[in-house]
Amino acid sequence: MSRIDGREAAVLRPITITPGFQAFADGSVLIEQGRTRVICSVSMEEKVPGFLRNSGTGWVTAEYAMLPAATSSRTPRESTQGKVSGRSQEIQRLVGRSLRAVTDLAGLGERSFTVDCDVIQADAGTRTAAISGSYVALYLAFNKLVRMGVLKKMPLVTQVAAVSVVIRNNAILLDPTYAEDGGADVDFNLVMNSNGEFIEIQGTAEQKPFSRDTMDSVFNLAEKGIREIFEIQNAILAGI
Repeated sequence: MSRIDGREAAVLRPITITPGFQAFADGSVLIEQGRTRVICSVSMEEKVPGFLRNSGTGWVTAEYAMLPAATSSRTPRESTQGKVSGRSQEIQRLVGRSLRAVTDLAGLGERSFTVDCDVIQADAGTRTAAISGSYVALYLAFNKLVRMGVLKKMPLVTQVAAVSVVIRNNAILLDPTYAEDGGADVDFNLVMNSNGEFIEIQGTAEQKPFSRDTMDSVFNLAEKGIREIFEIQNAILAGI
C-alpha cells in the first residue's frame, strides 16, 4: 500500500546520522529519521552507582527529554513540573537497558556513561531513533577512550538498533510517522542486536488484538528495517 508520505509498507524513512554533533560530549550524534530528530550525547564519570561500588564493573544509563517545541503544541519542560514524567522514565530505562545489553560492563572499570537523548523534533519513533543514535554516540565515546588508553579495548560486543512497526487498516507498516502511529490498530517497538537476537519487544493492541502469525510478520519486517539501520551505523563508524 502507498502511505501518507509515499513510501511502501516495508520502507524506512530516510535516516541521517551526524557524528560529533556536540563539541564537549565524549561522543555525540544527531540522528534524523524522517522528521524525527534526536540529539544523543555521552558523558563519562569516574564513579558508579552505590550498588556497583568496589565491584570493578561499570554502568551505562540514559536520560530522555523532549524539548518544548518538538511537537505541534508546546510540551512544558519536565524540570518546571518538578518530576520526570512516566513516559520519559519508561523510555530512558528502555534506552539504558538496550545499551547495557550490548556492552561488556566489566570492561568499563568503575566508570559510568550517561547517554542524554534530547528530542528536538518529534514525528513518531523517538524512542527507537534514540536507541539507534545512542549506539553510535556510545561507540564514538568508547573509541575515543580506547585511543587514549583509558579503556583497554572496545567494550561494545554487538550493535543495537530499534524500529517501530504499526498495523493500520490490516497493513503492517515499518517506521510509521505520527499520523500513521496515532490511529494504528496495533503498535510495536522492537530492539535487536546484530546477532539477530531481540532485546526488547513492546507490542500493544490499541484498537484490536493480533495473532501469532501477525507477530511473526511484524518481527520479520522489524528485522529487515533494523538490519538496514545497522548498515547506516556501520557506514558512519567506518569513517571515524
